[in-house]
Amino acid sequence: MSDMEAPSIGDGQRRISITADPVSTRILLDDVDVSRSVQGYTIEHRVMQPPVVVLYAHPGAGAAFDGMAHVAGAQPQVEDPGETVAGFLSNIDAATLERAALDRPDLGGGKHDVTRAILRQLADWAQGAS
Repeated sequence: MSDMEAPSIGDGQRRISITADPVSTRILLDDVDVSRSVQGYTIEHRVMQPPVVVLYAHPGAGAAFDGMAHVAGAQPQVEDPGETVAGFLSNIDAATLERAALDRPDLGGGKHDVTRAILRQLADWAQGAS
């Protein structure tokens, strides 16, 4: 096969639609919902080239797509948990945290209950609760 006949990254492109919010993500590949099989994705786009989307499958996920596609596989990158926690905590406003902890309905009056309320509040925020 000559260079002129070689397949390119643009051959066989698939329609992909990704809709995400802080809680959930919906991924449609050629109008087939593959969301339950995907734990993450990256999108790369270079000028004058079609975007490349890499889908990271859940370990042990069942097949949710059956067809032809250009597939890029990757191992999920595992972040250092310490860096993740430090990044989360560095964005916390101390006054907002204090108010939220003191306004918690589960705040007790015992020793260390304020600290316990602060930790509960941080855990709630880390899980997306207001």
